[in-house]
Amino acid sequence: MNTVTQLLAGKSSVVWTIEADLPVLDAITLMAEKEIGALLVTNDTGLVGIISERDYARKVILRNRSSRETPVSEIMSSNVVSVGPDDTINTCMELMTKHKIRHLPVLERGSITGMLSMGDLVKAIIAEQQQTIKHLEGYIMS
Repeated sequence: MNTVTQLLAGKSSVVWTIEADLPVLDAITLMAEKEIGALLVTNDTGLVGIISERDYARKVILRNRSSRETPVSEIMSSNVVSVGPDDTINTCMELMTKHKIRHLPVLERGSITGMLSMGDLVKAIIAEQQQTIKHLEGYIMS
């Protein structure tokens, strides 16, 4: 089973963040520019939350709030579920399913080292299954 470290090795090392006191419009603009669905929210002390397109839709659009005037800190999810570099894909999938989330920050000793999406995990699981199939086919053929 692949670990988080192995998954991150195949991704860009850039982790997009936004400051908690900036307006939501800045967050949505950055997500659109980078074609990503979530940003980690930081302040002087480090990671304080995560903001996703889902947060924006439910906490700004549906409540008729202003994207320009609402700070990220007011709509972010502050109970951030994270994983470490040695966690497995299965652990990540279990956490995402249990907490109904689509993004997992990777923390090592409190520092942000990466971000995994549901898509990253699905891609890794498919690759792992294809490898298992090839091994089984090779075994059957020999």
